[in-house]
Amino acid sequence: MLAALYPGLRPLLFRLDPERAHDLGMAALRLAERIGLLDLLEHRELSKPVELLGLRFPNRIGLAAGLDKNGNTIDALGRLGFGFIEVGTVTPRPQPGNPKPRLFRLRETEAIVNRMGFNNDGIDALVGHVSRARSFRGLIGINIGRNKDTPNESAVEDYLDCMRKAWRVADYLAVNLSSPNTPGLRELQQAEACARLLARLKQEQEILTRSTSRRVPLFFKIAPDLDPPQIGELARVFLDGGLDGLIATNTTLDRKAVAGSRHAEETGGLSGRPLLRKSNEVLSAFADQLSGRIPIIGVGGVSSLEDAREKLRCGASLVQIYTSLIYRGPGLVRELARGL
Repeated sequence: MLAALYPGLRPLLFRLDPERAHDLGMAALRLAERIGLLDLLEHRELSKPVELLGLRFPNRIGLAAGLDKNGNTIDALGRLGFGFIEVGTVTPRPQPGNPKPRLFRLRETEAIVNRMGFNNDGIDALVGHVSRARSFRGLIGINIGRNKDTPNESAVEDYLDCMRKAWRVADYLAVNLSSPNTPGLRELQQAEACARLLARLKQEQEILTRSTSRRVPLFFKIAPDLDPPQIGELARVFLDGGLDGLIATNTTLDRKAVAGSRHAEETGGLSGRPLLRKSNEVLSAFADQLSGRIPIIGVGGVSSLEDAREKLRCGASLVQIYTSLIYRGPGLVRELARGL
């Protein structure tokens, strides 16, 4: 139903400011879920489940962080067929994000530039929303970050605050080290800083595991703008530090793939089809370095079933989408889940 309607709705949505269209679309999904319109969507298994890190993913296709920042649309999004949904990025305290406009469509290349800046209602609000999700049968990841005004030397406290509060409702936690829209955040990807952060979070993970009798895996989300020496250093940090999983990759600052496109020079992170090759190169490099010892979620540029299969060939165990959902519509989710 939604897949059939979307081609007609997309031109209308694309006439709106991108952020306004996003807010309207999410509100419409919540309303459709609330009044039962999404009950018409089929609920049968779309593919064989995947076992990973002690978790059972109903299928390999997930929603990347950024679409549902506050975790208030999980049940509605779940009806689209996702095996897992990652909400956030969330910070300890609410923050408005960067000044508008901060979201731009590059239509001819099916890309988006965003400089949202972790706009969200804070970890307490998100945990409340996640705890009230009822019908989604998949897994929920919570993507955590630091507040904009928190210096990097104190960032670990922000991550710990979010980690402790999200622990009881998250199936996994994703530590965002790689957004280009929070000043200085990517400095946490430097090997020494990353090792210190990982050690402290792993220590807290063990404390929380013992006190709650449940273990929540930790993923780190990294940027596609890493060179081979950086990848090698980080891979050693992840292996030595006992990282549970990796998410590769976030948005890119590189504009070579969209040079000349309208909005290409806007400040922010680029996502969508032009990111696929760069993201896959980093994914493959990490997969080679990690040799299967740390599972990887592949994200970046997936717009088709072949793109998703390529992520798996590059070394990913699971695949996430976001920007292609906007350009291709909700029918893409079930197409990918069935095809994989």
